[in-house]
Amino acid sequence: MTPQIEAFLEMMAVERDASPHTLSAYGRDLADAETALSDAGGLMGADAEAVEAWFADLSRRGLSAATAARRRSSARQFYRFALAEGWRADDPSRRLDAPRQGRSLPKVLSRAEIDALLAASAARDAAAGLRLVALVEMAYASGLRVSELLGLKVEAVRRDPAYLIVRGKGGKERLAPLNPAAREAIRAWLTARDARLKGKDARKPEAPDSPWLFPSSGRTGHLTPRRFAQLLDEAAITAGVDPARVSPHVLRHAFATHLLEGGADLRVVQTLLGHADIATTQIYTHVATDRLAQVVHQNHPLARED
Repeated sequence: MTPQIEAFLEMMAVERDASPHTLSAYGRDLADAETALSDAGGLMGADAEAVEAWFADLSRRGLSAATAARRRSSARQFYRFALAEGWRADDPSRRLDAPRQGRSLPKVLSRAEIDALLAASAARDAAAGLRLVALVEMAYASGLRVSELLGLKVEAVRRDPAYLIVRGKGGKERLAPLNPAAREAIRAWLTARDARLKGKDARKPEAPDSPWLFPSSGRTGHLTPRRFAQLLDEAAITAGVDPARVSPHVLRHAFATHLLEGGADLRVVQTLLGHADIATTQIYTHVATDRLAQVVHQNHPLARED
């Protein structure tokens, strides 16, 4: 990590209010570019030909178009910052063309698969099962991003609210609904959580003053996305669902798609998901349409092949 990259990341954090996840991604992208361009003088010394050669090599290294596009964006924003700071007199990334990306449809679970996941989660022992049920119910009921879900403070749910106030990307606030099943799961988890943290379940007290709804002994103090994904994989195997089709983000996809299948307005779903652009939400209409077409093909007497 060079001083220039560190200064760029500091600017992104202070002036643009970039999230820790965004800063981490920018840092990885620019560190990769700095290493790849080392023979050409690194980011600060490389000319346009060297930067273009680095970018062209990304696809040969097997990186997806989406990852390459993000690294292009990181490099372009860094060089604009370098120009503004007077560190460089040119922008060697100006001729980088964005890679063409085919927009893949999101993975979605059926209602039956969601029910199977919940049953498998509940089958885990004691507090672990209550925690996983609460996680799945909340993700599916509210469409929260995994970072929003795992970053919830316990005080946000102490009074059994029907809605959560969530601060999403760009610091924008929105309301996230909690249905009766999610609220019941939260109440059950709170009882187990408090007993566990205070040592009332025959265990040594873990963290009686933890502010997090889903506390952990790790560095962050709360459950990590990686651990949540591992727990979902385990539940998926128990439920007989392909783990490759299950992730915390897939629960958010299921929330949006099932709402649209039930007749929800696209603008409402956009608001609930916290999407700035409705075009981002529209991809779920394609998923819903594909699923409806599949139902017709399987059940309509003139659509079936004998």
